[in-house]
Amino acid sequence: MTPRPTGRVLRTVDGYSLIATRIFHAPIEDVWASVTEPQRTARWFGPWRGDAGPGKTIEVQWAFEEGQPWGEMRIEVCEPPRRLKLVSGDEASGFSRLELHLNQSGETTELQLRHHLNEPGEATMYGSGWEYYMDMLVSAREGTPRPSWDEGYGDAMNGYFEAEAAKARQS
Repeated sequence: MTPRPTGRVLRTVDGYSLIATRIFHAPIEDVWASVTEPQRTARWFGPWRGDAGPGKTIEVQWAFEEGQPWGEMRIEVCEPPRRLKLVSGDEASGFSRLELHLNQSGETTELQLRHHLNEPGEATMYGSGWEYYMDMLVSAREGTPRPSWDEGYGDAMNGYFEAEAAKARQS
């Protein structure tokens, strides 16, 4: 099945954000564990190591990227089971600022990933990747086959995210 992009690009108080959302039929604590416990993040993103906590830096493996590189992420905010804010990169390569927000309503939990952007056009660089990783999370949680990057992610989603960026510029 060809993936359909669902992310949005919105103007925020401090710039723009790419927002990808998924809904899970599970308690918030279980979804939180999927995005914070190293053995569970390994199933859809990659494992991580280090002493986790606000103000601390962990090493995260991008297990589904070419070469499976490791990179550092600084934990800026950790408010279990609702909010996690991370920063990766450096001054030379630029910083990526990510937030995960979880909200439970009844028997479902909404997970919202927010990638803060310097300008809305960056959504074409990050959008399909986050769609892929969010779909990987869904498949890991549901025990279904992993999505294939070559079957509808990457350049195939660029037009969608270009349109989202244009809408955000006009807002």
